[in-house]
Amino acid sequence: MPFNKCDFFTVVYRNTLNLLLSPLVKTRAIPTNPIEELELNLSQPIVYVLPYTSQTDLLILQKNCRALDLPDPLEKNAINGVVLPRYVFLDEGRRFFKSKGVKSETEIIFHRYLDLHRNHTALDAQIVPVSVLWGRSPGKEKELPVLRLLGWFQRLVTMIWFGRDNFIRFSQAVSLRYMVTEHGADHAIAQKLARVAKMHFAKQRYSTTGPRLPDRQAMFNKLLQSPAILAAIEDESKKAKSSPEKARKEAKKILDEIAANVSHESLRVADRLLSWLWNKLYQGINVQNGERVRKLALEGHEIVYVPCHRSHMDYLLLSYLLYHQGLVPPHIAAGINLNFFPVGSIFRSWGAFFIRRSFKGNRLYSTIFREYLAELFYRGYSVEYFIEGGRSRTGRLLAPKAGMMSMTLQALQRGLTRPISIVPVYIGYEHVLEVDTYAKELRGSEKEKENAGLVLRVLKKLRNLGQAYVNFGEPIQLNTYLNANFPEWKLPSVEGTRQKWLNDAVNALSEQVMVNINNAAAVNAKNLIGSILLASRQRSLTREQLVEQVESYLQLFQRVPYAANVTLPTEPADEMINHVLQLPRSGVVSEKDTFGEIIRLDRQSAVLMTYYRNNIQHLFVLPSLVASLVLHHEAISKDLILQSVKQVYPFLKAELFLHLAQAEIEQHIEAILAEFVRQQIIRHESEMCMINRSCLQVLQLYSAGIREILQRYYISLHILIEHPQVSRNELEKESRSIAQRLSVLHGINAPEFFDKALFSTFGSTLKEQGYFDEQGNITDKVKNTEEVLRGLISLDVQQTIQGAMSKGEEAVLEVRAAEKQEE
Repeated sequence: MPFNKCDFFTVVYRNTLNLLLSPLVKTRAIPTNPIEELELNLSQPIVYVLPYTSQTDLLILQKNCRALDLPDPLEKNAINGVVLPRYVFLDEGRRFFKSKGVKSETEIIFHRYLDLHRNHTALDAQIVPVSVLWGRSPGKEKELPVLRLLGWFQRLVTMIWFGRDNFIRFSQAVSLRYMVTEHGADHAIAQKLARVAKMHFAKQRYSTTGPRLPDRQAMFNKLLQSPAILAAIEDESKKAKSSPEKARKEAKKILDEIAANVSHESLRVADRLLSWLWNKLYQGINVQNGERVRKLALEGHEIVYVPCHRSHMDYLLLSYLLYHQGLVPPHIAAGINLNFFPVGSIFRSWGAFFIRRSFKGNRLYSTIFREYLAELFYRGYSVEYFIEGGRSRTGRLLAPKAGMMSMTLQALQRGLTRPISIVPVYIGYEHVLEVDTYAKELRGSEKEKENAGLVLRVLKKLRNLGQAYVNFGEPIQLNTYLNANFPEWKLPSVEGTRQKWLNDAVNALSEQVMVNINNAAAVNAKNLIGSILLASRQRSLTREQLVEQVESYLQLFQRVPYAANVTLPTEPADEMINHVLQLPRSGVVSEKDTFGEIIRLDRQSAVLMTYYRNNIQHLFVLPSLVASLVLHHEAISKDLILQSVKQVYPFLKAELFLHLAQAEIEQHIEAILAEFVRQQIIRHESEMCMINRSCLQVLQLYSAGIREILQRYYISLHILIEHPQVSRNELEKESRSIAQRLSVLHGINAPEFFDKALFSTFGSTLKEQGYFDEQGNITDKVKNTEEVLRGLISLDVQQTIQGAMSKGEEAVLEVRAAEKQEE
C-alpha cells in the first residue's frame, strides 16, 4: 500500500489531540445506555452522523463508543465486499486539515449506503445522529450568538473551560431499510437525508440549551406595560393611602420578589456541587422514561414538570437529572418561605421563582404572577411546580391545588405557538431527610420556619440514604387533552368572567396528573419490606416468612401490573433485606435466636416507616381488599368479591388516585384472583374462593394492607346510620375523634389514620356516588356498603367504635343538660 501523507498527519494529529483530551475532558453520555434505550441492532451496520467537521468531537465519540460497547466510528463498515466509513460530517466548518466539499462527500456516502439496500434485502443500516456539547449556555438576550464552529485556538480554550461540562448525545437511529422501502434510493433521497439531519441537530441544540436567558430588567419593563398589569396598578392606586406612583413601585417590588435570575455559570457550579452531594447522600439515582421527555423537547413542546413533593431535595434532584438528560433545567415555582439569605439568591440563579402561599384579596400580586408565568411560557422556558402545594407529611399524594394549573391553561388559551405538555414525575427515596420533622409536626409540633440554621442542621445529616428514584410519568399533551374533553376551550374568553370549562378542566386535569404520578411509582427494597413488616401483628417476621412475602408481592406486581410505568426491584428478596438492614437509621433490625433469624421494625421507627409504605400503598390496596374478603368470609364466590370491590372502589379511587375505570375493575380483580390461585394463597373450587390453610399467614399479610382504610370508612358510615341527619362537618369531626380513640386503643401508628383531609375526601365521594338524595337524606347505599365493611372489621374494633359513639352521645347529653340548668 503506498504511503499516504495526509493519513499519516491525521493519525499524528489525532494522537496529539487524545493526549490533550484525556486530562482535560470528562464526557457524559446521553442516554447512558444507548444500545438498550435507542434499540440499536449491533448485528447491522451503524453510521454515526456528526453535525460539523471536528476531529476533537470524533475522538470523544470514539472514546464513548468503546466505553458503551458500540462499534468504533474510526473503523469501516464492510458490507458484502464494499467498505464504507462508519462516520460522516454534515458541514465542513473549521478544521486543521481542510478538505473541500465535505457536505457533498457526505451525500455521496449516504447514497452508497442507500444503493446497497437495493440488492441486499437483509441489510438495514442505522443512521445515528450524535452531538458533542461543549457547555450548555444559551447565552443572554442582546448578546451575539456564540460561534459553534470554532478555530483551533478557540477549541483549545473551550476544552479547558468546558472540558468538565461536556456531553455526548446519541439520538434515535434512522433505519435506511425503511428509507429505501418508503422513498427509494436515488441521490435526491441522500440529499434529503442530509437536510433532515441538519434540521434535527438544530432542534436538538435548542432542546439542550433552551432559549436565550432573559434580560431581567427588559422583561420587567415589558410586563409592566401589559394591559392586565396596568389595569391592576390603576385599581391599586385607587386604594386608600395609595397613588399611581406607589402602586407602580409596589408592582416593581412584587416582580423583583417573584422573578428568577438564571445564571448559566451558577448552574455549572450547581452541577459540581450536586454531583458531590448525590455521591455523598445516595448509593444510586434511578431514572426511568427520560427518553419520553427528551422526545417532547426535540419536538418543540413547552414542558411543564409536575412532580410529587416529598422533600426539599425534590427540585434539586429533578433539575440535576434533567441537566444530565440533556435537557434545560426548568424555572421552578418555589414557596416564598425559601427566599431567605443566602439560599434565596442562589435558588433564583438556578431558576427558582417565588410564590406566596395565598393570592387571596391581592389582585395586583395575582395579576403580576399570572403575567410572569405566561411570559415564561411565551419565551419557551420549561416550568416546574408542585401541584400538591407543599411537601407531603404522610408520604401519600396530597389533594391537588388548582392555582398553577389554572394559570397554565389560561396561558395556553392566549394562543401560544408551541404545544404545552404536562409531565407528571414520581420522586421516591429510601430515606427522606425531613421524615423525623414530619413525624413531629403530625404529633402537633409547629412547622419550623426555613432558615440558614436549619440548612446547616440538615447538612450535618449528610450520609448514606440508600437509593433515590425519579420516574417520568405519561405526559399529558394539553391541546390534545382539551380538544378531546373540553372542546369549548377554544372559544374566546370574555374579559372579567371565568368560564365554566376552565374550572372543570383544571379539576379534571389536576386529578389526571396525580393519577399519572401514582402510575409511575417506584417499588424499592425499603418501602416494600417496610409495608410487609407494618402488616404483621408484632411488626416482625422470620427471615423465611419475609422472603416468601417479598417474592409473592413481586410476582403479583409482575404478573398483574398496576400500571406499565411502575418500576420494580430486580434484586433477589434476600439481597433486598440485607440492603435495608445496612441502611443507616432504617429502623429495620435483625435478631437471631436458637430457631433462626427474626427481622423486625424497632418501636420508634414504626411510625416513620408508614411514610415509605404510603408512597406505594395504592399499588397493593386492591390485592389487599381481595385478600381481606377471602380471609374474613373463608369461602366466598367470585361474584360477591366483585360486587363488594365495586362498592368500595370509588372511595379508594378518590383517596389514592387510582387509575382503573369502573368498567376495568372486573378484569383486574379476576387477574388478582388468578394470581392468588397460581401462588396457592387461595383455592378456587366449585366457583368459590377459599382460604388455603397452608398459606394463611401470606393471606393475612396481604389483607392487613387495607385494614386501617376500611376501618376509617366504617367509622363514617356507622355514624351516618346511627345519626342520619348529621351534617357533613359534624360527620368529619366525629369520625376523626373516634379514629383518634381507635388509634390509641388498638396501636394504630399510621399518622394519616385520623387525617382531616381524608375524611373530607370520603365525605365528598359519598355525595358524588349518590349516598344522599336530593333532600340530603341518606340512601340505601349507606347501609349496603356499611354491611360489606362490617364483615371485614374485627369485632373488637367494632366494639371500640360503638363504645366511642356511646361516650360521645353521653357527652352531648351532659352538655345539653348543663345548658338547660343554666337557663
